[in-house]
Amino acid sequence: MNILLWHVHGSWTTAFVQGKHRYLVPVNDARDAWGRGRAETYDWPPSVEERPLAEIRDVDVAIVQRPQELDLVPPHVPVIYVEHNTPKGDVPNTRHPMADRDDLIVAHVTHFNELFWDTGGTRTTVIEHGIVEPGARWTGEQERLAIVTNEPVRRGRVTGTDLFGRFAAVAPLDVFGMGVAGLHGGRITAYDDPPQRAMHEMLAHRRAYLHLCRWTSLGLSLIEAMQMGMPVLGLATTEAVAAVPPDAGVLATRVDTLVEAAQWLLDEPAAAARLGARARQVAVARYGLDRFLADWDRLLLEETCVSR
Repeated sequence: MNILLWHVHGSWTTAFVQGKHRYLVPVNDARDAWGRGRAETYDWPPSVEERPLAEIRDVDVAIVQRPQELDLVPPHVPVIYVEHNTPKGDVPNTRHPMADRDDLIVAHVTHFNELFWDTGGTRTTVIEHGIVEPGARWTGEQERLAIVTNEPVRRGRVTGTDLFGRFAAVAPLDVFGMGVAGLHGGRITAYDDPPQRAMHEMLAHRRAYLHLCRWTSLGLSLIEAMQMGMPVLGLATTEAVAAVPPDAGVLATRVDTLVEAAQWLLDEPAAAARLGARARQVAVARYGLDRFLADWDRLLLEETCVSR
């Protein structure tokens, strides 16, 4: 199939474009939010072609991720709206922008998101994440804790930024992602937007992975850390409670419990290795790329057949 999609979510798209299709990604001179084109910090195959939107033809299906994209999709092309995020506003009564439509389907990335968004009569489905496996590379010899997050200074409590200092008191804290350069603290080191491969190499040496998001969809970086074999310490919120079983990490809503668990993993590297091995086993089985692509192929075929 020829699939039109905008480069919105780099990590998710990296997995999606590993399929057997041709992926047409809009690009403009500014390479802004409406024309980023091919990724520069992720490995995308040659089947991803960047073109000005006006030159994109012969589209079989469009993957839409923002409401404004709907007006840019060629007429009569079937649309699948991918919802990456948890609802905002009056949760759990937040109406989805695609609510009560009969001309598309909303594909959520977690069951938690499908549960909390009010989509009215619009058809919905869930295709859980899948990732390009980073491999079992965790060593954990550095007594440091790692976080991968985007815009923690701007997003604040959403990403749990206010909690960083409590963990930095236990061990040095390394924070990777976009918009992390503004973080401050004597025991906090920021790595602003490193290439994915380099980030994985650095993560592998840290003792444990912290997932401190209060209200967010399941982060792909959490799944990547688990598939690498990292033990997880995280808030028991949103989809994390389904992704991290008790023998793969420690989840809690009491922050002191997680701080104590961080100290435990620093003192007991064998325990960290045991949790990490289980985390990898679980994440590879549940969030494998083959299952993800097969689920998407099924949905793509169904939606294009319905349209025809």
